[in-house]
Amino acid sequence: MEAGTEKPIPLDDFPGPEELWRRFIAAKKISVDEEKIILEPYHYEQGARTPRYYQRAAINKTIEAVARGQKRILLAMATGTGKTYTAFQIAWRLWKSGARKKILYLADRNIVVDQAIKQDFKPFGNAVHKIQERTPNPAYEIYFSLYHQLAGEEGDEPFRAFKPEFFDLVIIDECHRGSAKEESAWRKILDYFSQATHIGMTATPKETRDVSSHLYFGDPIYVYTLKQGIQDGFLAPYKVHRVNLDRDIDGWRPEDGKLDKFGAPVKDKQYRLAEFDRTLVIDERTEKVAEKITAFLKNYDRMAKTIVFCEDTEHALRLRQALINLNQDKTRENPRYIVRITHDEATKERDLANFIDAKSKYPVIATTSELMSTGVDCKTCKLIVIDKNISSDIEFKQIVGRGTRLRWEDDKKFFTIMDFRGATAMFAQDDFWIIPDPDENFGKDKNGGAKAEREKDGPRGEKIYVDGVAVKIVNERVMYLGPDGKLITENVIDYSRKNILGQYATLGDFLAKWNGETKKSVILDELRERGVFLDELRARAGNTELDDFDLLCHIAYDQKPLTRPERARKAKQAKIFDKYQGLAREVIDALLDKYAEFGPRELENIRALNVEPFLSMGGLAKIGKAFGGRDNLAKALVEVQREIYAA
Repeated sequence: MEAGTEKPIPLDDFPGPEELWRRFIAAKKISVDEEKIILEPYHYEQGARTPRYYQRAAINKTIEAVARGQKRILLAMATGTGKTYTAFQIAWRLWKSGARKKILYLADRNIVVDQAIKQDFKPFGNAVHKIQERTPNPAYEIYFSLYHQLAGEEGDEPFRAFKPEFFDLVIIDECHRGSAKEESAWRKILDYFSQATHIGMTATPKETRDVSSHLYFGDPIYVYTLKQGIQDGFLAPYKVHRVNLDRDIDGWRPEDGKLDKFGAPVKDKQYRLAEFDRTLVIDERTEKVAEKITAFLKNYDRMAKTIVFCEDTEHALRLRQALINLNQDKTRENPRYIVRITHDEATKERDLANFIDAKSKYPVIATTSELMSTGVDCKTCKLIVIDKNISSDIEFKQIVGRGTRLRWEDDKKFFTIMDFRGATAMFAQDDFWIIPDPDENFGKDKNGGAKAEREKDGPRGEKIYVDGVAVKIVNERVMYLGPDGKLITENVIDYSRKNILGQYATLGDFLAKWNGETKKSVILDELRERGVFLDELRARAGNTELDDFDLLCHIAYDQKPLTRPERARKAKQAKIFDKYQGLAREVIDALLDKYAEFGPRELENIRALNVEPFLSMGGLAKIGKAFGGRDNLAKALVEVQREIYAA
């Protein structure tokens, strides 16, 4: 690479790791002090996670940039790809190497700060401090704070309790918000600690006439997009359920003499979708949206975590009430089944903490306006409902990001976006997946002059409330994510058949792959990445007991499907299992029963025997002896799979 030439190298002469590293630091002109920082290892504990490949790339590029003296650094990583964990590993390596000793982590939500302290940054132990007092304690090393809390107000600014040189590293979470805006009150914190290295992290760098992430931080040092995350299998794919209401398409004009709910005349004009729930409230529209959400969950999963994004907090309150009235059976079981999580809700902190907790059953449905649009890590969210007008692609990407976490243990393999306002049309934009370039008009007003002081958003006028207006659904479309990141409107069965045949052109090709792969989940995961929604197909087939194998063969190759119980019964009759007696035969039959109930994943690993009823049979050690050793037990598992699919 240095010389621009190429030649064959005998394996005996191939340079080893130490020689390659020597060449690397020579080529990069890395000093001894810089090398010490770069070589500081990641934090690792036995059994803990390690950085994924893209996280390693982001961490390494950042560490090297800091070591080389770069003061402003931007990381653009999609929601759900572990920005906080990446920030922790960066902070850990810089702190342990002594390159950075006082670190400030800024965020705009309490829940984000608390999650980071309790989870990713926990290894820092007593070195961590959350700034809550007006006069911060300078005795710690790793500080967390909310932007607005540290900024304070004119004449009362807590950040000035520190000396400007106190922090040598500032990490800015969701930096596309306040810090990218030159006149922002939050920006003054960064200006005050300007001597420190500033690392900005966001899923959506912001570039408009008024705001620029690039101008402050420079070009992103590393980019990992939502599209890449889905294609790599680290983020959940999605489908879009677009619902069009007649009033949303045609608008609404009051008839002569129409009165609002309080007896006042309604102004005669054509009201459009952009005004619904913002200036005009139609009760029947709210009820129709609630009906559709409820019908979807009843057909899918009543306990699927759902976030409903509304126009404002008042709209969130009304939609919550409409949903409660349609789900009385569930709200009688637990009144927290449906909650409103907004800035003005007294129980917002508690409800939000429970909603994002994967172990917490309630709440299930949360109506919100803006509070949950960024920084909320809800790993189990399976349905996102959009009933607000969204003009910003940044806001839309942030909202979509609430559902992108994968959660296999909770059967979270994909999520659904139910769109009542047409926001998902943004997926079709050619530049949707691209990190934006700076706006050429940045810093200018609309007439090309110097940027003027922006007017503050004025308060909304009073809303008009009407009822007695018929509202109906005129059409619905279900769209799926294509390999290019664009939505495909197609029958799910036809779409899946095409994707299966694209991978395996004939039944013979598929059978060869299936029979040759011990872990069937590898094949199933590959097909999911190609856009084959097995759960959706099973729902369409109307039989929850169909094996994934039968489902795929039936959809793609027109084969008659068998259910898992049918396959298990046939396998139990196979003569090959006559050689197993006593405990070994009991285990074989129990394995087939497990398969009949749960599917082939139960047969892919010996560790699956560490549950009942196998524990009652003596556990793995005793079972292994019954088969003549663990190797023979592993072979028996392969035989069970082979016989299951022999039919």
